[in-house]
Amino acid sequence: MSKTRREANTENTAPVRHKSGLSAEFAECLIAWQQQHGRNDLPWQNTHDAYRIWLSEIMLQQTQVVTVIPYYGKFLERFPDVKSLAEADLDEVLQLWSGLGYYSRARNLHAAAGQVMAQHGGRFPHARAALEALPGLGRSTAAAVAVFAFGAREAILDGNVKRVLARHFAIPGYYGEKKVADQLWSLAESLLPARGVERYTQSLMDLGATVCTRAPACASCPVKDSCVALAQDAVLKYPSPRPRKSVPERTTVMLLLEHKGEVLLQQRPPSGIWGGLWAFPEPAAELDIADYCAQQLGCNLSGMQRLPELAHAFTHFKLSIQPVLCRVGTRAARAESGLSKWLPLAAAEQAAVPTPVRKLLRQLAQELVK
Repeated sequence: MSKTRREANTENTAPVRHKSGLSAEFAECLIAWQQQHGRNDLPWQNTHDAYRIWLSEIMLQQTQVVTVIPYYGKFLERFPDVKSLAEADLDEVLQLWSGLGYYSRARNLHAAAGQVMAQHGGRFPHARAALEALPGLGRSTAAAVAVFAFGAREAILDGNVKRVLARHFAIPGYYGEKKVADQLWSLAESLLPARGVERYTQSLMDLGATVCTRAPACASCPVKDSCVALAQDAVLKYPSPRPRKSVPERTTVMLLLEHKGEVLLQQRPPSGIWGGLWAFPEPAAELDIADYCAQQLGCNLSGMQRLPELAHAFTHFKLSIQPVLCRVGTRAARAESGLSKWLPLAAAEQAAVPTPVRKLLRQLAQELVK
């Protein structure tokens, strides 16, 4: 039978009572279920390596396991330890992260690696509070690293676990609101078993990811008999959805400058959307494209062609991109600097570019063979 990271903490959960009066049966049922039906062979399991566990937890923020696995393998192949990551150029880190989204995670990952080397001698701190001080680690992520790497007794509360607890105990309200979040944190802490915290934590993650999903498989749930929402026939009522707000829409123009099979990319500012990534130039709406290319980029155009618009959704807004293929007749040496560079089309697609830019590069490749 497969065991998780620290065997000493996975067996014989004591039948204790919690301050809240909740029975330890909840944890016992989940631990027993996880041993038989949980995920026990993921690439970052069966190890106490804090670096590998930390890397997986950062990648898994807001991203599904199936998406993370190939990125995780490639990342470890290039950066096998925290030292190699700390010493790497941020551009290379972003290049390996390209396509995974939420790029602030990659920037924080690189910064945290440097902090671990500079302030902790290359060793991750064991305490949750100290881990939480690293860039990119909130309370739940820091707790997960502390539990899986160091056997700490800490509660986690990621998105899946919020859904499990809000549904099982019929907690009303949107869990993004502080009052509801505080209630869920208190509940999560009260449910921690005296022993077996590591497997219990994994069981919560597995339950939320595979059973207690947005379309729950209640018949397969190991704790269905004590689920308040199920007893109320109101499973889909919990958790309460995010209050609806109108999603703002933004528009931009991206210039796909092409010269003899090469394209011009510019590095975006280190913070903000796509911070540090490479993208196409975006002139202000009021500027004439030909004048902008000549004066700002040192490129004289021989022709322009509007391509089909590309829509891209972020968490808080929608972006409509109007790509314009700009065929460059001549270009000046000043068109390339530390923040801009000409790359062959194939090389540009492999650079640290956001997903919409990669899509436009593929669209441009199709246009050039017509």
